[in-house]
Parts: sequence; C-alpha cells; structure tokens
Amino acid sequence: MTTSLADHLRSLPDESLAALLQLRPDLVVPVPADVSALAIRAQSRVSVARALDGLDQFTLQILDAARLTRNPDDATTATDTVLAMATAGPQPPAPTAVRAAVGRLRALFLLYGPEHALQVLPAVDEVSPYPAGLGRPAAELDPRTAALCADPAKLRRTVLAAPPSARAILDRLAAGPPVGSVPPGALQAPPLGAADPVLSDPTNGGAPTGSPVRWLVDNRLLVPVTTGSSTASGTVELPREVGLLLRRDTGPLGPLRTSPPPVAAAPREPKAVDSAGAGQTMEVVRHTEGLLEQLADEPAPVLRSGGVGVRDLRRLARTAGLDEPTTALLLEVAYAAGLLGELEMPGATTGRYGADQQVLPTGGYEVWRAASLAQRWEQLTRAWLTMTRQVGLVGRRDDRDRPITALSAEAERASVPATRRAVLGVLADLEPATAPTPQEVQELLDWRAPRRSRGRDAAHREVLAEAAQLGVTGLGALTSYGRLLLGDLTSTDERGDDPLGVHADVESGDPSSAARALDALLPAPVDHFLVQADLTVVVPGPPEPALAVELEAMTELESAGGASVHRVTTTSVRRALDSGYTADDLHDVFRRRSRTPVPQGLTYLIDDVARKHGGLRVGLAGAYLRSDDETLISEVLADRRLESLALRRLAPTVLCTQYQVGRLLGALRDAGYAPVQEDGTGSTVLARPRIRRAPPRVSVTTRTIDPLAAPKLPMPRLLGVVEHIRRGDAAARAARRAPAVVRGGAPGLGGGPVPAHTHSEALAVLQQAVRDKALVWVGYVDAHGATASRLLKPVSIGAGYLRAEDERTEMLHTFALHRITAAVVAD
Repeated sequence: MTTSLADHLRSLPDESLAALLQLRPDLVVPVPADVSALAIRAQSRVSVARALDGLDQFTLQILDAARLTRNPDDATTATDTVLAMATAGPQPPAPTAVRAAVGRLRALFLLYGPEHALQVLPAVDEVSPYPAGLGRPAAELDPRTAALCADPAKLRRTVLAAPPSARAILDRLAAGPPVGSVPPGALQAPPLGAADPVLSDPTNGGAPTGSPVRWLVDNRLLVPVTTGSSTASGTVELPREVGLLLRRDTGPLGPLRTSPPPVAAAPREPKAVDSAGAGQTMEVVRHTEGLLEQLADEPAPVLRSGGVGVRDLRRLARTAGLDEPTTALLLEVAYAAGLLGELEMPGATTGRYGADQQVLPTGGYEVWRAASLAQRWEQLTRAWLTMTRQVGLVGRRDDRDRPITALSAEAERASVPATRRAVLGVLADLEPATAPTPQEVQELLDWRAPRRSRGRDAAHREVLAEAAQLGVTGLGALTSYGRLLLGDLTSTDERGDDPLGVHADVESGDPSSAARALDALLPAPVDHFLVQADLTVVVPGPPEPALAVELEAMTELESAGGASVHRVTTTSVRRALDSGYTADDLHDVFRRRSRTPVPQGLTYLIDDVARKHGGLRVGLAGAYLRSDDETLISEVLADRRLESLALRRLAPTVLCTQYQVGRLLGALRDAGYAPVQEDGTGSTVLARPRIRRAPPRVSVTTRTIDPLAAPKLPMPRLLGVVEHIRRGDAAARAARRAPAVVRGGAPGLGGGPVPAHTHSEALAVLQQAVRDKALVWVGYVDAHGATASRLLKPVSIGAGYLRAEDERTEMLHTFALHRITAAVVAD
C-alpha cells in the first residue's frame, strides 16, 4: 500500500497536501525527506492511533463500516457500500451525515482513493483489530463454526436454544469486544444439562451442572483461540456472523448517533453562575495568599524523595482552615504559576528530609500580590490549565506502595492538560449557564473522543471538582469569564504562530478579556474601612494593596470574605510600632482610612502602647537592658517572672543578662512590657521581618497547553514544508537517474563498486565544470560511511574542499575532496 498511497499523495495539489499536514501535525515532526517517507509515516501505527484518537464515535463507526465492507479480493470498498451498511439499522442516520463522515476520514487519509475504490490504511486494523466490536469471520476461526454460520436457519435455532446464562454471555460479547477470558476449568467442565463426571472448579462460578461457556463452545457459537500466553486460562471469540445475528435489532454497527447526547438539565441564570464563580475566585486568591504567607514564615522542607511531606501538608491545611486535597491543589497551582520554589539551605540536612532545600515563595510572589484580584486569579488558573500535574494523585500510593506527596515527581502526568481542555471544552460547547451532571459530561466525552476518554472517568471528575474549587465553574456551569479564558488559550494553541508565547496578552501588561470580565463581577477594591466602638475594623470589600499592607501591620484578622473583619489589639499596635510606625502615623492612618469617627478607646489604646513602647532598651551583652526611668528598671529587676533571665544591674538605669537579645525581648513582652531593640549606636532597630524568597521560576503558562501534541503550524509554513517535501521527492527521483558510477553500483549487477573513475579523473571533471559552470553528478561518502549522489553546480575548488550549489535546494555546500568517489557531467 505504500507505493499506492505515495502515488496518491504525489497527485495532490500543494494546498491539499498542506491541509493533510494541518490535520495531522505529527507527520511533519521531523519534516519527511520526500513523499515516500511521508506516506510511510502516515501509515505508521503511532500516527494512525493519534488520528483515530481525535475522531468522534459516529466517524469511528463509519470507518468500521468501511472496514467491514471491504472486498476480499482487493481490500477496497465504496462510499455507496458504506452508506448501505450505515443505514441498515432501525434508525438510520441521514445520508449526508454518513458522507460527511467519509469526507473527514478521507481528509485524514485514513481512507484514500476514489469513491468507488476506497482503501483503508493497514495500520487501522493493527490499532483497532475488531471493527465495530465484531470478531473475525468464522472461516478464519474454525471450519466447523464456518459450516454452522453458512446455514442461517440452523444458526438462528442454535442461538435461540441457548440457556439464559449462555445467552447473557452472547449478548455481552456481541456488544463488543468479541473476545473474553475464561477461568481455569471453564472449558473442561461439562455443558449445561449434562452429567458431571468431574468435580466443578470453584473458580468457574457455575453450579456443578456445567459451564455456559462450555455449552457455547460445544455448539460452535464461541471459538477457543490461542493468545500465546499461559494455557491455564483460555480465551474465546465470538464469530462475526453470530455477532451480526445478535445485532439484528440495532443494526450491524450498533446504535448510531450523529450528534452528541443531549443534556437534560435546563440552563441556569447566567448572573447566578457568574456570581457564584466570582465569589469562589476571591476565596481561591485569599487562601493561596494565606498559604504562601505561611510558607514565608515557616518554609516547608523538601523530602529526600521530592515534594512536601504529609505532616507539613497537614500543618498548612490546619492553619489555613482547608482540607488537605484543596491545600495540595493550591500548592501545586502556585508552584506551576512560579509563585513557589525551592531554596537551597546548606547544612540543613535531617534524617527524613531532603538534604538542603525548603519550599517558600519566589520573588514573583511580590509582583503577583501587587496585581488586581482578577489578574491574580487568571495567573493561577492559566497555570492550572497548562500544568502537567494530576493533583488527585496526592495522598494515594504509587506502584511501590509509597505515598504520593504534593510537588513530587510521582504526580506528573503529561496528558492532564489535554484532559482539562477536553472537559472544559464540553462545558463551553453547551448553551451558556448549562450545568450538566458529571455522568452527562462523561457521556459527552465518550461521544466526542471515545478512544481518549475510555477508562478516565475518575480523572474527568477530578477536573470538574478542581474547576469548581478554582472558580472556573459556578453552580456546575462554566462561567462567562472562564469561557473567555478557555477560548483565549484554545485560540493561541490553534494559531500556533507564537510557540514561545512572546506575544501573549498576559505578557504585555494589559488585562485580558477574561480578567476584564471578572473585574466587572467582583466588588471594586476599597481604600477605606469602618472602625467600630469595640475596636473592630470592617473592610466592606476587597482592600486595595496599600490598605492591605497597612491592615496586616496594625490589626489582627478575625474573619475573611467579601467583607473582612479585623481587630485592633495591644499586640497589633505594638507590632506596628516595632515595624517603624509612630503613634502619629497610626492616628493618621485611622483618621484617613476610616469612614466612621475614630473611637476614643482606639486613640487611648494607641497612645498608651506608644507611651510604654521604647521605655526599655535592649542591646547585646549577651544582652543589656537600659531605661531613662530608674523606677522602671528597678521594677523589672524585681519582677519574679523574669528570674530565669538572671538580670543584674550594671548601673542605676542599666541591666544585663547572659542570654541573647531575642530571648530577652520575648520574655519582657510576655511579662507585659513593651521594649524595643537598639543597635550599638543607640538607634532603634525596626522589627521588620527578614523576607526570604526562593529563586525565580518560569510559570508553566508560557508553554503550549498540550505537551503531548505536535506543534500546529500556520498555513504559510505548511506550504513551505510541502515545497521542501516536493524538492526531496524530485531529488530522490533524480538520484535514481544518476549514473551508476556515481551511485557506486555497476549497472545490472545490483551493487558493488565500479572502478571506472579514479580520484584524479573526478577532480579533472570538477575543475572543468567550475570553468564551464556545468552541472555535475557527484558521488561521495558521508561521515557515516554511506554513499550518496547529488546533482551540483561547482563554484570553486581549493584547500582540499569543493564548494558547490545543490541543484535541488539552491544552497551552497562544502564537500571534502578526499570523500568524493566519482564525478560525471550531467547530460
């Protein structure tokens, strides 16, 4: 078939050949040398499997009809024959739908040739050995079964005589696939109704009266086949004729559905869907920021096997108020977005952790935190859509019975981005605000790409759950901004002219359409709050970044959400003073930000804490304590709660201790004092925490959405590839016309060197060709020892090299003279 397919491809115009490469992009990775190589690759098992994976159920059934209607003599079929089989059922599809499916198969070159003599690629039978779930013809299985099938009346009577248990097996195999494994002893047990001379096999599952499988085998309705494996358990196959008889009510191809199955759920209110999703986006961003802040305060060590340990994941989840699966999802997404990374910590080796790494925020976290809420959510969601991490595996056990941890290599799955895109694509193709059930989504996926969705029910449900947690869906339906984000990613992937993502909107700094749509749904960031008499601060919306920084320094968070509640305490005021605020600064912030009068109690609290703040001075001695207030120093020295510090007086206003400054500060604050630290010059040391960050990481959003898919090229580049293939084909034909002395073989002898040309004669021919600017056939030996021939136009000879222009590629090449075996002037 290779020659026939290659000839068919050669007869196509460039546009048709480029269309084939666009539909099957794997054919150009790498670019084939000529049309023959393209034909071989198009018929390969891997390439055909990729093409079949993208077909819907109806198109695959039409392909099965073409396979079942092939002529045994020349293995061809016709469009009309395929149409006749497809419309033979009780509910036949429209002929136009069948012809359209045949057209799709011909465009993919799974079928090729004229309509009256269509051929199926041989690799289709290798990838899917049972067309339409039917077995092989009886003549290929067993002569006695073939004789039974040759008598339709007798075959029908035999099927009707089957006991109920045997008929159930027949119906199951008739639905496909037509083969099944039987337990040991099933084929040796007596048939139903016969005597039982041997003990029944306990693995047989049947009563001692016999085996239904044995009855079917004895009556030629099933045929034992050998699979090359152990003979302890057998395999039986249902002949094609028996399967077609059992499908008399549904048609030879089974039920045909030309369109996806309908969704029973009525569309929801779009505004309610968007509101629910927008509320969840706020929670996602808040929880992600909280997790990153926890890791900044207390980084999680990396296990020796990689990832974050179960204890650390449980600690983060407990502190954030989340369950462990949600915490793992947010950690994985933040890591994929470049917000988390590993920091080398030499010397931090312990027994159970990896030698010297900790997980903590990267420098990109600060940039992300300063962006708007919608842009922060978009960065997280884009990372989720493109990351090759299956978060649902975290917490399970691998093949070696070891737990799979968050951020570990065991959760890597390259097919996950395509799975997410397929599930969300189903929701996007429905009417807006439609919320199908998970079972309906699975049915739609089974129709759209049955080969890809087979056995992936759990992964599809995980995608739906993660999309709901991230706010991509609301009330089970795809949100409007989620639809825009998915469309943006899909269009970028299909365009294929920006493989590095350098022209992406997210890189330009302008908000994308999805971010703008989400911004319109979210409450506007507020720059004010409401201070109440009980010293609580109510923020009536998401705070703007500057206000969030001030609230974090001056208050304690009590409850979060659309409207967060904070409380001003002695500890929070002291923390603000430690970080560099003065009492006047705090009064100014509350006066400027509050839309309600500042309570007198808050003013008193700030002034009282500020008056005590700095009354004690701590320095290095181990540590010293000084104060201008001699009475206060005496009070500290007499305080029994500080006896463990072993304080001693150096001067009326100075105490010292052998312990370090940190312990002295902590003990004084625990005892109710408000000391501040000073350096050697007496200047106050601000208590701003030292921020550690992991090295920057590149977000996964810069790569293609499906790492397993071949890159999609635009049509101009595909036409360039076609031109390259055409030139290679012409060169291959020209090489066959090269003189035998150049090819290195003697005419009529099928190979072997031809000593007609000496090296000096070849050089003379080349020198003359340089002067005459003539075309020359040159034979040479490449670096791998293989002989080759080219049609060249010599340009110059010198320094042991020949510079010549290749007639096919019109490019200059350099050839070592000692590798040239022959040279003949072209006719």
